[in-house]
Amino acid sequence: MQTSAAPRRLIHHSGDTGRSATRLDALTSLRFFAAFAVFVHHFNGFAKNGGVARVPLLYPWSTIGAHGVTFFFVLSGFLLTWSWRPGRQSLGGYYWRRFGRIWPAHLVATIPAMLLFYDIGWGSDHTNLLSTVSSLFLLQTWFPGVQPTLPGNPVTWTLSVELLFYALFPFFVRWFGRLRTRTLMLVSGAGLTAMWAVDVWAYYQAPTMESWILRTPVVYLPEFALGMAFAFAIRRGWRMRLRPWVVLVALAAYVPVYALHAVGPYGFYGIQIEASVRPTVAVLSVLLIAAFVQRELEGRRGLLHWRPLVLLGAWSYCFYLVHQLVIQAMYDMGLWQPAGNRNIWILLVTSAIGTFFAWALYTFVEEPARKWWSARVPRAVENWRRPEPSGPAVAVERPYTRDRVSS
Repeated sequence: MQTSAAPRRLIHHSGDTGRSATRLDALTSLRFFAAFAVFVHHFNGFAKNGGVARVPLLYPWSTIGAHGVTFFFVLSGFLLTWSWRPGRQSLGGYYWRRFGRIWPAHLVATIPAMLLFYDIGWGSDHTNLLSTVSSLFLLQTWFPGVQPTLPGNPVTWTLSVELLFYALFPFFVRWFGRLRTRTLMLVSGAGLTAMWAVDVWAYYQAPTMESWILRTPVVYLPEFALGMAFAFAIRRGWRMRLRPWVVLVALAAYVPVYALHAVGPYGFYGIQIEASVRPTVAVLSVLLIAAFVQRELEGRRGLLHWRPLVLLGAWSYCFYLVHQLVIQAMYDMGLWQPAGNRNIWILLVTSAIGTFFAWALYTFVEEPARKWWSARVPRAVENWRRPEPSGPAVAVERPYTRDRVSS
């Protein structure tokens, strides 16, 4: 393989390895679309007769929205690796700031969730102390016997997955940093293949445990690792001759392939589609991320740099936390509507209400708490595993230069 790009090659190495965008606004905007896809899926329902105000025109295509969380898992691996600066932050400081980034807003959103979903308030679901406490500390996905299946604020099962990512990242980044780009891609591919195999195995061999197995954080590590691998590759100067619209067309083509088999009972083909949807969406997600990052590095701007979209992306974490609460409140207030395509207006109004609460949660909780928390790192925490000016820190710096490739 040559270091210079042949005209017809899809992948090449850029000589401009030192450039990196300090802000990736396009990726911030993409977060909004991923969160909105999850919202549409929950609004429209999981089954043919579900949904608070079903829009038949969107079903079953809206079922792909359930896998908007895959985009977030891949994006987490990419952004953590992209922004990682070896030697500038202690391990204790890293964990402290990660905790302050996600936990305050999660805690505040859990309070109305407990009232809306459970019989301690207006809801009908039953829960217990272990399930509630595990959800508060984002450990609920590790326990197969929690009640209900998604305790606390139901959507926070994905934060439990992210918590494992955050815990392992400082160790993964050192290991990945020692691997060549080609090896990183092979490791990522092997991980996604294992993810598919676990899904197939669970369906046939552990059907009663399948739902819990497929929420266990370890199962999603290949998606996180895929994002990390591409971040390392692009920082090293690796490029793909790929435009975002190509990935979007591929996603649009895949949606009906998945959606027409998203509802059981499954035949053999449906099982394979269901087992492969996460790895497939992960690959499409990382290609979309890579395509937009390359545009940013080239200084090209577009719709995703429009400030309202960037703001919606900034609020997307909070929108994700509150959107199902708004939908549940509609049920509780008797606002359920029969299926009809005119319900698209109800969907849009509901998303606007969710966006308002997301803005409020971001403005008055998430961002102030993050700043307050980050400014108050205890000295003992900040000094825990502080990197030395030489040794391991230097070893981590090496990955951010271009790979040595032989002809």
